[in-house]
Amino acid sequence: MAVAAGGATTAGVRLLSVPCTLPAIRTSSFVTTLSFSKLGSFPWRVRSTEPARKKLLVIRAARTESQGVSLGFRAPNFQLPEPLTGKTWTLEDFESYPALLVMFICNHCPFVKHLKKDIAKLSNFYMKKGLAVVAISSNSVATHPQDGPQFMAEDAKLYNYPFPYLYDETQDVARDFGAVCTPEFFLFKKDGRRPFELVYHGQFDDSRPSNSVPVTGRDLSLAIDSVLSGQPVPSVQKPSVGCSIKWHPQKSW
Repeated sequence: MAVAAGGATTAGVRLLSVPCTLPAIRTSSFVTTLSFSKLGSFPWRVRSTEPARKKLLVIRAARTESQGVSLGFRAPNFQLPEPLTGKTWTLEDFESYPALLVMFICNHCPFVKHLKKDIAKLSNFYMKKGLAVVAISSNSVATHPQDGPQFMAEDAKLYNYPFPYLYDETQDVARDFGAVCTPEFFLFKKDGRRPFELVYHGQFDDSRPSNSVPVTGRDLSLAIDSVLSGQPVPSVQKPSVGCSIKWHPQKSW
């Protein structure tokens, strides 16, 4: 995966038949260091059904930053299946919670792999304190079959996700949220009967697969602590950095 030294999206090209991974930093001081803030492209050849012709599909892989969504943005409605259980979830299922964390993740992205265990730990910790959590995968299975629902269910079991891991096949939900990368975090709060409003759209922490910074979850956990304790969340937030969402070949927003 090509990595940009700068900000938004710098595209490279990847041969998707050969999985790409970045060196994973397994050092994690998630619980012991943070204590949760006291709140205890190369071208890819595709087989064609037409035997005399070959099609060449070029997919672009990119390092992307979360962007373009304003704080105060209201959580969009969704209705998505959970491959592991077959249950369909909607935004209304979380209406009784004071806060909702929506995470756009996937199976294959090195940036997500770097955080999977710690995302599960953080979620488990805060769900016990009243936070609602849901994860969504919107990647195209036409270009990345390893992110399909069968493998999502396997991932959910492997990492013991305490939250529902939903499949956005049409990618409409990702578009409604303005999601562009994995991982990407949207933290919403709810005051009474008011709709969920976005208060945090930033990174998990400073750790990346290519650096030696330990995973702590500091940035996200501090935001969650603020919401659950009724305190304002700082408006200056570092964007999440990850793989671009893999749009269907005919969809390029």
